[in-house]
Amino acid sequence: MNTALIKPQWSPLTIALMVLGFVIFWPLGLLVLGYILWGEKFGGSAEKAQAYWNKGCSFVRNNHKHHGFGQSGYAPSGNAAFDDYRSEQLRRLEEERARLDAEVEAFHEYMANLRRARDREEFDRFMSEHRGSRQGHGDTNHNDWGGQ
Repeated sequence: MNTALIKPQWSPLTIALMVLGFVIFWPLGLLVLGYILWGEKFGGSAEKAQAYWNKGCSFVRNNHKHHGFGQSGYAPSGNAAFDDYRSEQLRRLEEERARLDAEVEAFHEYMANLRRARDREEFDRFMSEHRGSRQGHGDTNHNDWGGQ
């Protein structure tokens, strides 16, 4: 039996509460949105919500070591040949990733050098134009500071 006063569904009331929650304090709006989307899984029960939370936490704890290449967190498959093959492939992929990272770094350095060269060219052009305009004014008896 679900005795919740506000049902976890898309209704004008829940939408209004969500918008009001975001306006007042954004985490409240997020909380209402979570209730609308996942409230049925909890069934309106604090015990079910806690059980669902614990299940998610245990999943994260048990699987946190299985992300990324080249980590030793992979459980053995029970077949030595396959485990050797997997280790070799992961090593090869890690080498490829390192090579790609080096290429990215070289490209960033190349682009930075191009930007510096462009900046230098623009500065040199500015200085030559600025010097030309200063020399054109140098024919009068006025100096650059506006004095006579």
